[in-house]
Amino acid sequence: MGRTLESKQQIVEELKQLLGEAEMALVLDYQGLSIKEMSDLRTRLQASNGVCKVTKNTLMRLAIDGDSAWSDLKSLLSGTNAFVLVKGDVGGAVKAVQSFQKDTKKSETKGGLFEGKLLSQDEIKAIGDLPSKEALMAQIAGAVNAVATKVAVGINEVPSGLARALKQHAESGDS
Repeated sequence: MGRTLESKQQIVEELKQLLGEAEMALVLDYQGLSIKEMSDLRTRLQASNGVCKVTKNTLMRLAIDGDSAWSDLKSLLSGTNAFVLVKGDVGGAVKAVQSFQKDTKKSETKGGLFEGKLLSQDEIKAIGDLPSKEALMAQIAGAVNAVATKVAVGINEVPSGLARALKQHAESGDS
């Protein structure tokens, strides 16, 4: 039994809501994936606030129609598509998708859209290769700590150097 107009409108509204909250959308070819594998992908995406939706391309076209931020996504709407919509940890979601694809060897990323820009597969891979937010914060904290340590050593060195100079001058005056 086909979907009613009302249920299609409900799906389009849900997609519009998800797109309104999303920062990035990835389009995956899900052909050949089992229900268990799709559930695995959805589970992996939960940690990075990602959602995987499988819907007809026509319903996605209706959802992005009139929304300039997502209009470039239309060029990717052909074939069997699953849409990964991410709000929050974009890098983590891309890593989760790449990890899933590496494990299953069945799915392929067609492309994506981030901040209104259509992304190629290479650009998506580059986002996945970026360090996580936590790793970047640790690197910044380490750099700030190193600078603070150098400043403290430098400040401490001024009186020590002065004391050594005075001592050397006093010793040279005694002889």
